[in-house]
Amino acid sequence: MVAHKFTVDLNKPLVFQVGHLGESYQEWVHQPIVSKEGPRFFESDFWEFLTRTAWWAIPTIWLPVVCWCISMSVRMGHTLPQIALMVAFGIFVWTFVEYVLHRFLFHIETKSYWGNTIHYLLHGCHHKHPMDGLRLVFPPAAAAILCIPFWNLIKLCATPSTTPALFGGGLLGYVMYDVTHYYLHHGQPTNQVPKSLKKYHLNHHFRIQNKGFGITSAFWDRVFGTLPQTKAADKAR
Repeated sequence: MVAHKFTVDLNKPLVFQVGHLGESYQEWVHQPIVSKEGPRFFESDFWEFLTRTAWWAIPTIWLPVVCWCISMSVRMGHTLPQIALMVAFGIFVWTFVEYVLHRFLFHIETKSYWGNTIHYLLHGCHHKHPMDGLRLVFPPAAAAILCIPFWNLIKLCATPSTTPALFGGGLLGYVMYDVTHYYLHHGQPTNQVPKSLKKYHLNHHFRIQNKGFGITSAFWDRVFGTLPQTKAADKAR
């Protein structure tokens, strides 16, 4: 008896289909469909709503939390230079977290039904539909849940008075990351730095998907040797 290869129906909710792709999932999910209109994920309107987030919701929701966290450390007696240093350190640590998550979690290879399904929800959907404007930033409900372990981890490593500012810096780094990510997909930069960053990130989507994991910068790609080769270097090989 010959097994028929599973085919995803893009006109039906995708989430519970992709798991059936098995070992073919990795090849399928890394063949992008360039369209600003994203697919439907769930039959349920409630769960579908939770997967869609406008980019401006991220700074609107999280910047007040950042300010509140920083103000807590200020009220506990820290000077502005100390606060600035803690916030800057929090942002720097976030850039490392961003790199590690993207490289080792978001690009994990799966082939089981639930492995494929979870990966698609987490990051695969973004590689399949990279221009889906309502699924470019992390849903606030999921981010709020993840804030709890991050807060507790910082609390374990820092003092009670420095924890809020460090957490606020990390959260600010996350906001910068998500807004930057949206801009790299839908913005039209005119200055050289954002133009280069946009080219660098789109290269990750459309040319070399196993390199170039940095979003806000290529710093950690340089550190860990995951910088993608240029097209000129590829041709010279």
